[in-house]
Formats: sequence, structure tokens, C-alpha cells
Amino acid sequence: MSRSVLSTLAGRRVLVTGASGFIGRRLCARLLELEAEVHGAARGETFSLECDVDSRLSSAFRWHRCDLTESGSASALLRATEPDVVFHLASVVHGSRERRWVRPMLDANLCSTVDLLDGAVEIGCERFVMASSLEEAAPGETVSSPYAAAKTAASIYADLFSNVYELPVTKARIFMVYGPGPQDTNKLVPFVIRELLAGRAPKMSSGRRDVDWVFVDDVVEGLVHASIAEAAAHQTVDLGTGRLVEVRQVGEMIAERVRRVSGLDVAPEFGALPDRSGEVVRVADVEATKKRLGWSPEVSLEAGLDLTIDWFENQLG
Repeated sequence: MSRSVLSTLAGRRVLVTGASGFIGRRLCARLLELEAEVHGAARGETFSLECDVDSRLSSAFRWHRCDLTESGSASALLRATEPDVVFHLASVVHGSRERRWVRPMLDANLCSTVDLLDGAVEIGCERFVMASSLEEAAPGETVSSPYAAAKTAASIYADLFSNVYELPVTKARIFMVYGPGPQDTNKLVPFVIRELLAGRAPKMSSGRRDVDWVFVDDVVEGLVHASIAEAAAHQTVDLGTGRLVEVRQVGEMIAERVRRVSGLDVAPEFGALPDRSGEVVRVADVEATKKRLGWSPEVSLEAGLDLTIDWFENQLG
């Protein structure tokens, strides 16, 4: 998709939920570069984008503190911002199978999404881009966690609003995203990098799960394209690379790169933790996504890991 097509976002009012998150803040920065009017919402304290974009752009960013699990908060946020486009990234992500996570996942990942979808219909939103998950169950599959159950149900409701209430929803199924920037350091890639840079052997499972790893800036660009591509309305698009690589191999790649840049000869300790049951293995349909979006990922796993390690090394100083 050409720069001239991306320029259609200039002057458009855009709402990003989960704006303080790993993907959200980079998406906000990219939308500001494209001269959209960006409203970011999240549960936490106000944050600045000054480290992500120049001061001229960061001053145009509008921040909204909002807990979407609170009754009426979604409709109030939409009335206050009146967005042309919504990017719904806010969610609670936790792979635990424990029953105590059922209600929090229901509230954070299902009920809040339904409230936003309903409010988007009410204000006449022109495109609703919803972050979908590879953990969602395909037809005939069973869900393996409270998170997967809530995300699967949210996807079904998105189809309802798309097909029955004619809200132009695009479900963006995001695969295993990684990259530089502030993020949950318990996630596999940042956890392994930080442990190795500290001279500790990260304790891992067998690492035999195959994963489609996708660089964060590629995901952001895919989301932007999903918001303007006509062929993506009322559709699901995969934001991944179409390449499966074992967790074990990624851990070894990180260790080799850390050894090269820091001289630390430490390796992950595979098999120190049990494998989690019910792990989902999926690969992105990149050809279908390219046809709908005119977008393909550009950053290789090798290059992306180098950029990520460099960022963490600079942060840890």
C-alpha cells in the first residue's frame, strides 16, 4: 500500500485502547507520524510519547485514563472522542489455567469489548480494528485457558456486530509479537534476553513448541493497513510471518547473539520447567493477508532479535 493511501489517515480521529502497552504506544506514535488525531486510552497513569516521536507530534497526542471494565466507561470514552477509527488493543493477557482468572478475563477481554462494539455502532464508527489472538479456538477446537475462552467469545461477538449490526470490524489476529521497547518482561523473548545479559541461565520448558514470531513494528504497520483497506472490512487478517520456529531455537539464537555482543557465555536451561498443556500451534496465512491489506512483514527474526537485544542492552547499561 503506497504512502499516498496511508495519507488518508491524516486528520482522521483515531482512538487506541491499551495505548500504554507494548504495541499500543508504538501504534500511537506511527499514527501521529501519519498526521492522524490520536486519542490514547488505558487504565494507568498518564504517559508521554516524547521518547517515541518528536515533540511536535507528541504534543498532539490526547490521553484518556479509562478502565473499560467499569460500567459505562466505554460509551463515555467513545462519546468524548467520537473516533472515525477504533483500534481495540486493551486486554489482560495471562496464560494461567487457574479458575480464579475466569472472571477477570471475562470482564477485561469480553465484556469491555462488547461495550466498545456497541458504543462504536452508536456513534457510527467507520472502522473497528480489534486485536485478535492466536490462542482463540478455531471451530471444533476446545479452549485451553480463561484467556482463550474470553478472546474466543469476544471474536464471536465481533462477528455479530460486523454481520448483523453492520459495524465494519476487522479482526487482526496477532501472532507472537516481540521487539524493542517497554513491555512485560515476563514474556519469553525479553525474559530470556534480560536473564542472559545478567549472566544468568534462563530456566525454560523443553522449548519444543513451534511459534510464528512477528516483529512489533511489522504488527503496527499491519494494524494501520487494516484500518484503511476496504478488503479488510468484516474480515479476519493474520499479522504474522508464515514461518514457524521452535521456542528452543529462538532461545539458542538469543544466547548466541548475547554471547557475540557481550561476551557472556550463558545458555538457556531447557527442561527446567514443565511444558504447559494445551499450547496452540498456528501459522499466519500471509498470502491471504497480503491480498486483503497490501501488506507483508519486512523484518526477519534474525534482524528483529538483534534490534531487541540492542535495546535491552542499552536499557540495562
